[in-house]
Amino acid sequence: EHQHTRYNPLRDDWVLVSAHRMKRPWQGQLEKPSPEDVPRWDPNNPLCPGTTRANGEVNPQYEGTFVFPNDFPALQPDAPEPDDSDHPLFRAAAARGVCKVMCFHPWSDLTLPLMSLAEIRAVIDTWAELATELGASYPWVQIFENKGAMMGCSNPHPHCQVWASSFLPNEARLEDRTQRQHLSQHGVPMLLQYAEQEAHRKERLVVENEDWLVVVPYWATWPYQTLLLPRRHVCRLQDLSEDEKNSLASIMKRLLIKYDNLFEVSFPYSMGWHGAPMGPYLEEDCGHWQLHAHYYPPLLRSATVRKFMVGYEMLAQAQRDLTPEQAAERLRNLSEIHYKQKVK
Repeated sequence: EHQHTRYNPLRDDWVLVSAHRMKRPWQGQLEKPSPEDVPRWDPNNPLCPGTTRANGEVNPQYEGTFVFPNDFPALQPDAPEPDDSDHPLFRAAAARGVCKVMCFHPWSDLTLPLMSLAEIRAVIDTWAELATELGASYPWVQIFENKGAMMGCSNPHPHCQVWASSFLPNEARLEDRTQRQHLSQHGVPMLLQYAEQEAHRKERLVVENEDWLVVVPYWATWPYQTLLLPRRHVCRLQDLSEDEKNSLASIMKRLLIKYDNLFEVSFPYSMGWHGAPMGPYLEEDCGHWQLHAHYYPPLLRSATVRKFMVGYEMLAQAQRDLTPEQAAERLRNLSEIHYKQKVK
């Protein structure tokens, strides 16, 4: 009940927890929830089967997942080298890569929690295939989904993006360093040890099965942030067994149903997978890494009130009002039947 700070060993930083602030009245910005009446197929939606994209290409009549090059890529494979710097305070480095878009399903009105387990498993299989394909050449392959207009998603069709880069991004370099240090100091991968601790303590556990668990991490910054962890030591998506992929589909569906049920809205979030680097790192020992997925949802009090990362967060350090234990308990106690599929 009293403010305190918590250490995040994965990022080597701290978060201020101020639970008593949840009692303050809210007179700030209210968000407009995403529309619930998304058409199943829209001839003007460039992600739908059979429609024309911005570059003039026509999508095939796909029936499962569909992957294509991003028409507006942030990274391109043939970018030139930047000019040499004349001062150490003005440095630049080469940045090359490939950006792809992956549609989860041909229907625009079907999000992951409403998809079947077989359809979610197909998404996981495609993720693993892309990680293998792009990871053969690039050291980092970032799979990420921005869901909902609140998180900057410009298209309601269920999809994610995959960016492969010639460099390790900031978060990857940070997690590489902290996990390497933890293994060196404690003799066990950090997130493997963390998963074992959370499975035992249970106070931040949201859902679990034989191969996976989802927790609101002890150091969570976003109100209903979660961390998806395997129970065994595994470095990369493509290293998962068939059974682990099936149980991953199940636990993803259970988590995302709970998210939607929290405020009975298609829950916005940004999520992404972190695993051991690839490319040249495939020849190195990356045993300090543990595969995991981050979910960062912005909603705080309702479908219309979100958490803003401003002021103190931008200028000092992360701060949260709802404790991770309170958030986990609320998510844990929610139904695993989607609110849209409940019998009235």
